[in-house]
Amino acid sequence: MSTTTVRIPDNMRDSLKIIASVEKRNIKDILSELIEEYLERHKETLEILSRQGKKAHRSGRKLPR
Repeated sequence: MSTTTVRIPDNMRDSLKIIASVEKRNIKDILSELIEEYLERHKETLEILSRQGKKAHRSGRKLPR
């Protein structure tokens, strides 16, 4: 697993630290959980984009940005 730096505004970071402390959890674990939930909510979108990308690749055209 690689590491990525995420910039979080100070007030949000401080609140996250407080919540993590109360829940006796690691901030990394909380952020990982939130990212997993976000990706799950957007799973259908990712599947549609994947199909479009495969179709475009087969036809030799580029997808619009």
